[in-house]
Amino acid sequence: MTLQSIVTISLGAILIENFVLVRFLGICPFLGASKRPDTAFGMSMAVVFVMTAASAVTWLVDRFLLRALSLEYMRTVAFILVIAALVQFAEMFIKKYLPALHSALGIYLPLITTNCAVLGVTVLNSDHASGFIESVFFAFFAGCGFTLAIMLFASVRQRLEYCDIPAPFEGLPIALVTASLISMAFSGFSGLQLLI
Repeated sequence: MTLQSIVTISLGAILIENFVLVRFLGICPFLGASKRPDTAFGMSMAVVFVMTAASAVTWLVDRFLLRALSLEYMRTVAFILVIAALVQFAEMFIKKYLPALHSALGIYLPLITTNCAVLGVTVLNSDHASGFIESVFFAFFAGCGFTLAIMLFASVRQRLEYCDIPAPFEGLPIALVTASLISMAFSGFSGLQLLI
């Protein structure tokens, strides 16, 4: 794997094909855990871990179990089981060593199990028949893209608390408008695809 391919994978996963702002996957934790930057950062680190580990494990399961036994039709079920196990591991770790973060994340931490961005990364890696290293790098950088998106959004939402917002737009409506504006800004990175 060359440096150029790493740069291509990283730019593609973080900016050009950002799972939250371009593919619109993983919106639930994006909206739910982004009210404060510290909570958003904790959620994003959990997502990076789960995405990377799930991609590595599901690649092995897909290659050496599902394909070997001609059980490709069970891919989604197997991937969800792997993701659920990894989320449980991450939740136990955070609960034991970071109890304040665990209580701040609340229900959104177990929701990583059903985070379609995590499942999306594993399915894309399987569909593209990427190698193990490429799959893990893609998942890690997709998690970094999730981190970038949620941290930007949390920073904007924190500033919005001090703004004079018209009553009909207070709360979730202004959050959705803000998310759509950030998403439109990220669509400008699609031009990078021609350069790499």
